[in-house]
Amino acid sequence: MKRRNFIMKSAVVGLGLTTVGAYACNNLQVARAPLSNGLITEPFFKLSLAQWSLNQAIRGGSMDPYAFAAKSYELGFEGLEYVSQLYTDVTKADNPAAAHANFIKKSNEKAATHGMKNLLIMIDREGDLAVSSAVERKEGVINHHKWVETAAAMGCHSIRINLFGVTDPEAWAENSKESLLALGTYAAAYNINIIVENHGYLSSDAGLLMQVLNDVNLPNCGTLPDFGNFCLERAGGARWDSACVKEYDRYQGVEELMPRAFAVSAKSHDFDAAGNETHTDYKRMIQIVKDAGFDGYIGVEYEGKVLGEEAGILATKNLLIKAAQELS
Repeated sequence: MKRRNFIMKSAVVGLGLTTVGAYACNNLQVARAPLSNGLITEPFFKLSLAQWSLNQAIRGGSMDPYAFAAKSYELGFEGLEYVSQLYTDVTKADNPAAAHANFIKKSNEKAATHGMKNLLIMIDREGDLAVSSAVERKEGVINHHKWVETAAAMGCHSIRINLFGVTDPEAWAENSKESLLALGTYAAAYNINIIVENHGYLSSDAGLLMQVLNDVNLPNCGTLPDFGNFCLERAGGARWDSACVKEYDRYQGVEELMPRAFAVSAKSHDFDAAGNETHTDYKRMIQIVKDAGFDGYIGVEYEGKVLGEEAGILATKNLLIKAAQELS
């Protein structure tokens, strides 16, 4: 099938959904919990929740991923940032078209019920887009098409992709540009942005990533600056779960990535007795975001081990609001 292929056929025809209708249902006025849970403020940004903050509960089986909207509402958020890999009913489905259609229908219904706004979907495990093989890159781009269509049917503004691949900077840049140009061009027809997160290795070299995006020069290709994902190299060459041995300066990195930012990710791990994140100066980060003229959603992404997931989410949210109050 061509452009409006199996996702849109299944979602629109089979379920009676439209992109416009999905977007409208997310704008229903529903009474909601106070945004700041008691803190009085009017921050320059809105608050969203990254579903990865709840990954332990979802992957452990104690939380249905489709309860994401209800939990986000309960915790006082406005926007939703979905994570594709947490929906195994979709990623491991024998019938991908039907599975995506069901994901669209259920997610839109849940968001509408709780007055939440669908913002973006973080895409994982659909193929590395900066690998040396042109065949694999093309396959990865095509694998992302269905998520572009799904995001459009949910009223999202973006999908987040990863640029994993070769370790040679020049080759990585060329491979990344090819994939971004192809995927960004496809996504433009759906009014979807392709956003790259600093997510490790060369994608966390903010200067290099911005060079790539500026060379691609598509208005719908940009960044998702993450406060904490600036590890360039890990022990043993591992992608995850080993000590970081080389890191890009996080404050410089966020400042460099902000000119093309469609969203911002407030990563957190640990907090001191005063409620400050021990790895990142949030006031400094929020000042960088504000100085860039950003007034969209900042997504809370808690990855700590000491606090429980919900406690960590609230600690991060309240720290963001506190930092905003203290800005110059």
